[in-house]
Amino acid sequence: MRKILIFGNSGSGKTTIAKKLCVELGSVHLDLDILAWQPTSPPERRLLSESQIEINRFIDSNESWVIEGCYSDLLELAASKSNEIIFMNLPIDDCIANAKERPWEPHKYESKEAQDANLEMLINWITQYSIRTDTFSESAHKELYEKYSGKKTMLSSNE
Repeated sequence: MRKILIFGNSGSGKTTIAKKLCVELGSVHLDLDILAWQPTSPPERRLLSESQIEINRFIDSNESWVIEGCYSDLLELAASKSNEIIFMNLPIDDCIANAKERPWEPHKYESKEAQDANLEMLINWITQYSIRTDTFSESAHKELYEKYSGKKTMLSSNE
């Protein structure tokens, strides 16, 4: 059974490839966005220990799965239970174009209008990928990729 982690910048196509793989493999999908944040305004990150409980529950409940997100700290919690990773390492311009074409994500936004109202902030976030040093950064993703000892793939386009 395949147990896949997918990560990369916002707009890189993580969710799209995760959904496609789940259909092809008969796997289940976990978008880390749904468990990484507390339901507060402004949003605040949940404690890693709280997120880890949810990740472990998901992994223990499913034989074949795809977990995706930009959170290297959360992905590391699942890495030892995975057997494959995919690093969506697309150019910034491609990520921005994807973000502009992103369909409504009802699990994140109450409406397409609310999602679109957040687009400028998202594009700014995407452009900072290579200069950030946090868990969402290119450097954190590269480190996760380099440390991983199982099957790994780095994609530089959505083709």
